[in-house]
Amino acid sequence: MPEIRFLKILVTALTVTMIAGLVTIVALLVIRLPDGAPLPELPAAIRLPDGAKAEAVTFARKALIVLTDRGDVLVYAPDGQLLRQIRLE
Repeated sequence: MPEIRFLKILVTALTVTMIAGLVTIVALLVIRLPDGAPLPELPAAIRLPDGAKAEAVTFARKALIVLTDRGDVLVYAPDGQLLRQIRLE
C-alpha cells in the first residue's frame, strides 16, 4: 500500500502545480495584454456617390477607405473629404 500512498501524493502535487500554472498564465495575460487598439478618428460624415452603397470599410493611418457595391474604391481624408475614387475592373 505504500505505492498507492506515494501515487496519491504525486497526483496531488501534479494537480496543485497545474492549477498554479494556469493561474499564473491567466494573470500574465490579464496584466500584459493591452486594453485594445486605439480607435481611429472618424469624420463626422462622409458622402457616397449617388446610388452607391458601402460594402466594406477599412481604416488606414490617415484615410478611410470604402468599397462600394458598384466596385469603386473611395479614399476619404480624416475630415471626410473625398481624396480619390478608383474603379475596379
